[in-house]
Amino acid sequence: MAEAVRHDKTARQLRLLSDALDSGRLGPVRRLVNTLAPAEIGNLLESLPPAKRQVVWGLVDPEDDGEVLVHVGDEVRESLLADMDPDEIVAAVEDLDIDDLADLVEDLPDTVIDEVLKSMDRENRERLEQVLSYQEDTAGRLMNPDVVTVRADTTVDVVLRYLRLRGELPEHTDHLYVVSRRHQYLGRIALQVLLTHEANTPINQLIDDEQPAIDVVESGDEVARKFSDHDWISAPVVDDGNILLGRITIDDVVDIIRDQAEHQALSAAGLDEDEDMFSPVPRAFRRRVVWLGVNLCTAFLAASVVGRFEGTIQQIVALAVLMPIVAGMGGNAGTQVLTLMVRGLALGQIGSSNSRTLLWKEVRVALMNGLTLGTLLGLIVWVWYRDVELSLVITSALTINLASAALGGVLVPLALKRMGFDPALAGGVILTTITDVMGFLSFLGLATLILLR
Repeated sequence: MAEAVRHDKTARQLRLLSDALDSGRLGPVRRLVNTLAPAEIGNLLESLPPAKRQVVWGLVDPEDDGEVLVHVGDEVRESLLADMDPDEIVAAVEDLDIDDLADLVEDLPDTVIDEVLKSMDRENRERLEQVLSYQEDTAGRLMNPDVVTVRADTTVDVVLRYLRLRGELPEHTDHLYVVSRRHQYLGRIALQVLLTHEANTPINQLIDDEQPAIDVVESGDEVARKFSDHDWISAPVVDDGNILLGRITIDDVVDIIRDQAEHQALSAAGLDEDEDMFSPVPRAFRRRVVWLGVNLCTAFLAASVVGRFEGTIQQIVALAVLMPIVAGMGGNAGTQVLTLMVRGLALGQIGSSNSRTLLWKEVRVALMNGLTLGTLLGLIVWVWYRDVELSLVITSALTINLASAALGGVLVPLALKRMGFDPALAGGVILTTITDVMGFLSFLGLATLILLR
């Protein structure tokens, strides 16, 4: 429900923007754009054709430029940066948090990167270099090194005086982290605990050591799973020696979850989640033609199976009418299983310990569906053609293909995962080939054996 409301709001904003741009009235556009959050502005920019996008981008408050750049896809960001002067880019990104700046810095021109580094103090420059030293999609790249730490041998009064002197806290600060003299992570203290205890209470009596720290090399998917499982707002990040390096906050995790959903949805169609919806035709062509070519090759494989039974089809024309039903039902059934598998693998819910149980469960479901729907389909075919043997053939073929779809839906993503490929990207093409080939082979093969014996 909330998602539908958000989409309606975006569509309404987009319509208002387009109407104002078409009329040439930029004042209302500026007022509308600058009432939005940076993420909302980014979403609208991605929804506009390039010409209108550049006009709206020029009306965005310069103070929001950096945050907006963080919230758009790579291709859109590239097009926005291309029309900015180096000084504008430096001004836009210099006040970003270190983790957000790390996401942007590799997309910036080299001359701009040098200027950004020069504009930073030594501490922040070292923090940025530290974050960039970790691989993408790891906790090290997601973390913000700006954390508030306290020592265990102090008191509540000392900590509160320190916070007042500091003046401000990083966003989403719900806990302070307690560290040893060697900066090793010992635990955390909630701000509400500090505010509700006597000033002379020792910090070591208030430490909450139940929250485990996140290892700096953990994947983003694993980080998102832990936040989801434990309802964290923030979490500390440590290295192998338990040295506190930074923290990850819920806003970063929301971005991970959103990116995961977009990746699964678009990868199933062979698309890139960072592709600009209004990207130039030649670029879109080059990206899509590869997967369409793969699909063309797999289509020829299925067609070759049909070709081997050309004589059977010529003698029994009804087979040409009915065989797409078997293949199509298998494809739909396989997609259901594949979707569950891709989701389970992404969440870490499927592994060697439960894959056999899952496989056996899906095969049984497929056999039950095959027998139920196959019998129904067989009755329809009998009413249509008055041919009992043809009804038996299509019932059997549908059952066989649904079982094949279940096997493929489980085994294909597991195999791709083991080989290091993305199941969401390649699984659909392979599974469609399996269900098409098995659907045609089982239906036409049984028809040849039974109807033409």
